[in-house]
Amino acid sequence: MKQNELRPCSGARRRTKRVGRGDGSGRGTYSGRGSKGQKSRSGGGVRLGFEGGQLPLIKRLPRKRGFTNIFKTEYNIVNVSKLDAFPPASEVNPPELLRAGLVNSLSRPTKILGGGDIHHPLSVKADKFSAAAERKIIAAGGKVDRS
Repeated sequence: MKQNELRPCSGARRRTKRVGRGDGSGRGTYSGRGSKGQKSRSGGGVRLGFEGGQLPLIKRLPRKRGFTNIFKTEYNIVNVSKLDAFPPASEVNPPELLRAGLVNSLSRPTKILGGGDIHHPLSVKADKFSAAAERKIIAAGGKVDRS
């Protein structure tokens, strides 16, 4: 079989319905739109979700409303307890965190959170720190550096 011999299965392709081509065609006069009314007019019909003036479903269910902030900043989040994986007195920065597998990418800013404890001093460089994380790093004898 060659490409030029390929044909769709019989019945798979239907002819387009040509409306408005005279009464003899069976699709003349009103062209399948019925008579009168909003849906018979050019550009007629109602918008998506319109229920004839009744309070629409989307407004009746408040939990479904709201929006997604497209300007929200997504952070790479690392807890203080994960920083214990680094040797004492070492410098921890986003590329090091990426190498250790604690963040997935450097395209997003990094934030250090205060979950868990840190047991040795580290010099930590990140975009943001929570107050608890900053307190714990300094209490362990480390340094906090915002980049």
